[in-house]
Formats: sequence, C-alpha cells, structure tokens
Amino acid sequence: MTLVSWSPLREFEDLFSRYGSVPTRRSTSGNDHEVATWRPVANISETEKEYLIKAELPEVSRDDVEVSINDGVITIKGERRMENTEENETQHRIESFYGSFARSFSLPADVDENTIQAESKDGVLKVHLPKTEVVRPKAIEIKVA
Repeated sequence: MTLVSWSPLREFEDLFSRYGSVPTRRSTSGNDHEVATWRPVANISETEKEYLIKAELPEVSRDDVEVSINDGVITIKGERRMENTEENETQHRIESFYGSFARSFSLPADVDENTIQAESKDGVLKVHLPKTEVVRPKAIEIKVA
C-alpha cells in the first residue's frame, strides 16, 4: 500500500474547487426552497489513440442530449426531465436534479474533429475523440560530393 502524506491545504483546495458546483436540493416539505442547477459530472481520459469523455447522464434520453463542436470546443448539452408522478402519488423528498445542462471542454490540438463519435449506454455518454496521425519529419541524408 502506498502512503500519501496528508495536507490540510489540499483539503481546502478540494473544498473550494467543488464549492461552485455543489448545488442545493429542493424538498417538497417546504424546506430548502432553492432549486439547484444540474451539472453532470464528466471524466476525461487519454490513450495512445484517443481521448475519451465520459459524462454521467442518468435518466436522460438520447434524444435530449446534443454534442457539438465549434472553434475547438466540444459542448455537451441537454435536459433531464422531471418524472411524471401518478395522480395519487405524493413526493416526500426529491434529491434528484432536473433541468437543462451544458458542459464545454477545449479540444487538444491533436484531435481529429471529423472522426469524433458518441455513444450512450446505461446512463453514461461516451464521446470518443480520436487523435490525428502524427506526421514525423522525414530525415534526408546529405551525401558528400
């Protein structure tokens, strides 16, 4: 097991970095009146051949999500709609987030924008960002005359 030294400053950095994205929740009991802005979480990874964006979009229909690219920025936007409740059903607490969202990420220079693909399965949107072929400079041998 690797030991990692604890730093109280790191704890504060983590807290403040999350502060802007910590939404408040709404309760049907009358408490917590403020409705949160929903912002799905996203993870970005890289392999030798591609970058991969994974965005968690639970209960979001594929038809309610749009992925677009403009000036080197990829944007994922959509809407998570509130579930319709039965006529005789009473909601006591709603902790799920609903509403429109948009996430934008700058694309690295080596992304091939023409071959980007997206897929959605089990509430996770995966956007595959293939890298362009690296053109290596060709060495030219100089002959002595």
